[in-house]
Amino acid sequence: MRLTDFVHENFVAGRRARLLCAHLTDLIPQNSRVLDVGCGDGLIAQLLMQMRSDLSFQGIDVLIRPGTMIPVEAFDGQRIPHESDSFDAVMLVDVLHHAENPLGLLEEALRVSRNVVLIKDHTLEGFLAGPTLRFMDQVGNLRHNVSLRYDYWPRQRWVQAFASYGVKVTAWNQALGLYPWPAKYVFERSLHFLASLEVG
Repeated sequence: MRLTDFVHENFVAGRRARLLCAHLTDLIPQNSRVLDVGCGDGLIAQLLMQMRSDLSFQGIDVLIRPGTMIPVEAFDGQRIPHESDSFDAVMLVDVLHHAENPLGLLEEALRVSRNVVLIKDHTLEGFLAGPTLRFMDQVGNLRHNVSLRYDYWPRQRWVQAFASYGVKVTAWNQALGLYPWPAKYVFERSLHFLASLEVG
């Protein structure tokens, strides 16, 4: 294991998951059945169920890891294999910038959700944003054989994408606090956001 992989696995990934869940838990409606798109090992979903016993999760991913923490179904990264309006909420946590067709996958998430779509992703803003995001992507994903497209968007492009589907952005948070001092000054900045989209 490379040193960067060791540091990420032991000092970053767990903290990131816990802090993301602290933000996500307030955005998911009560008694929701949630689809976690690109769920990885299912850690975030498992932590959310520990915090919220009223939630249940189903995961889908293009690569199914061994020993996932929630039920995970394979999909092709484009068409979500579920009927329209079949979930109360859909999560895409650091997924859309990996997608071959991000707008198509977003449209699919909106199709299968009855209430909200929650998106955690990146904004291409600030000094050396591109190289920093590429480095983070490589450290977090190369060892899991995740496709790296480095397709990062500035905030305005996200806003335009959401507007094109006529959805209301009910929350937008770029102060997620995912990294400890002093790493936050390099890897946090304005590079991350969590948005809640109201469906319907």
